[in-house]
Amino acid sequence: MNSLSRITVLSSILPKNARLLGTSNTQLNADDGWLSKLLVRKIEPTKESHSRMLSDKEIIYALHTHNIRPDSVDKYLKNYKTSVALVESKKSEIGCELVGSWTVSVGDMDQALHLWRYVGGFEKIDKAKILFKENQEIRTLEKERGDFVRSRHLQYLLAFSFWPTGEPRSPSNIYEIRSYSLKPGTMIEWGNNWARGLTYRRAKNEAFAGYFSQIGRLYNVHHIWCYKDLQARRETRESTWRNPGWDECVAYTVPLIREMHCRILEPTEFSPTQ
Repeated sequence: MNSLSRITVLSSILPKNARLLGTSNTQLNADDGWLSKLLVRKIEPTKESHSRMLSDKEIIYALHTHNIRPDSVDKYLKNYKTSVALVESKKSEIGCELVGSWTVSVGDMDQALHLWRYVGGFEKIDKAKILFKENQEIRTLEKERGDFVRSRHLQYLLAFSFWPTGEPRSPSNIYEIRSYSLKPGTMIEWGNNWARGLTYRRAKNEAFAGYFSQIGRLYNVHHIWCYKDLQARRETRESTWRNPGWDECVAYTVPLIREMHCRILEPTEFSPTQ
């Protein structure tokens, strides 16, 4: 199939008003998929890090994902609630605060997610780690918590500057975290498209926060949405497709994705956002 025929086929599967994005190299490489070549613009070299171009604040977020033993969920949550109260009582000393705490109701069951905010960059995280190690109460709680979990994962994230900042919501809501693994080198393209695409979803105020990884699983993106319930989620998502321009956002960003999954979250009783 020649290039013209490929473009004709692509045009037939994309939305009618979608535009094909050009690339800096017009010659197709046999090792790359023709679809991604047509849709993904190459990022030009720059002296500035992509992270700085997408997030302009010295605020680091820590996303803790804990897989809990099924017979220890209640004990785990009691333990973590005590830990949160202890850390927040030393907030001025440690310098971090809990943004949200959830358990998964659809997706990876017996799983909890905790999102912490550090103001002051990695320097603040380095100091907090030392304080955690020196505090006997925190160490005791962490050791006890180890008996309740099967595995843990930590990511350090930056917030996309064009997303809301994850301010607390009043009860009662469910949250959806949509996690994407992107092709290396496509983060700027992702940010450019979502900066436009998000404007089509601001009216209903369901956008909570958006982050991308710095340490941990790289080229990882997390979008967190807030809904009253699953029916509200369905209605909102269906109505979004009627907004001109949303179909283009999806058409341009899907080729950037290597893997994606979503989880429905319920706030814990001690979560700042409900």
